Amino acid sequence: MKAAVLYSGGKDSSLVAVMLQRLGYQVELLTANFGIFPSWNSAAESASCLGFKHKVLKADHTLMEEAVDLILKDGFPNQGINHLHREVLELAAENYPVVADGTRRDDRVPKLDITQIQSFEDSKSVQYINLVGWGHKTINQLSKQLFNLIKEPTSMENNSDYEIEIRCLITQMGGADAAIKLFPPHIQSRVIGWREDEQK
Repeated sequence: MKAAVLYSGGKDSSLVAVMLQRLGYQVELLTANFGIFPSWNSAAESASCLGFKHKVLKADHTLMEEAVDLILKDGFPNQGINHLHREVLELAAENYPVVADGTRRDDRVPKLDITQIQSFEDSKSVQYINLVGWGHKTINQLSKQLFNLIKEPTSMENNSDYEIEIRCLITQMGGADAAIKLFPPHIQSRVIGWREDEQK
């Protein structure tokens, strides 16, 4: 069965992809893009290093504009990112019977609550899989066993999360300072290949 994993190139979505593949799913990695900035490059590199098929899921730029409007209105990104994530899941569900992402128990965003998950699965007739029962420590331990990881300050060149295009659009609308206030600099982990001793 085909399964789409919404993919950023990080350890969470990489772990979901590996789990599904080893359970026999035909996994394809999807990185959403809204035509604001080519944010998929980093994810495509990580997918290639792991040997997964990767596609860009092209989404209408108006979805990003709606999300940014919510973020600017709220003064923080949570509601806007969650809105965007729900829309992207629905886009993926148009072509895949199974849709997955790397959201985990400790995440604040993006994250669907149980009612939203049930509604999504029922309305789109799909199975939705994530890491919601898994904590940060467990995922870190498993990821270190499987992947070579690099930790680095997040940037436009090394990140394929929604954040990149959101920051880009906010910068266009209100300047770089407005984007930095909402998304201060932080360190991220990115998958750059398999551990040498890992049997793929």
